Amino acid sequence: MALQTITTDDYLLYPSPRNAHRVVFEFQTFVPHPYALIDLPSFDLAGRYSLFSAHRKADAKMGQLVTFELEGDQQRFERLFVPD
Repeated sequence: MALQTITTDDYLLYPSPRNAHRVVFEFQTFVPHPYALIDLPSFDLAGRYSLFSAHRKADAKMGQLVTFELEGDQQRFERLFVPD
């Protein structure tokens, strides 16, 4: 089943089928590792979050965009995430 893409000013996004929320939240982190496994529930985040495969328009770089409802969750993710 094809997923709907989301186009923003900065990205072309493809939602993860595992997302509970297919919302692009305010706080965002671009991960330049398109094939890295990101297990968001393991980060024990307080708010809602979503994960997208992403094409960054500024430099045509592929990766993943993680978006967060809470700024503290974004900071926690950036502190703890290590690409595999």
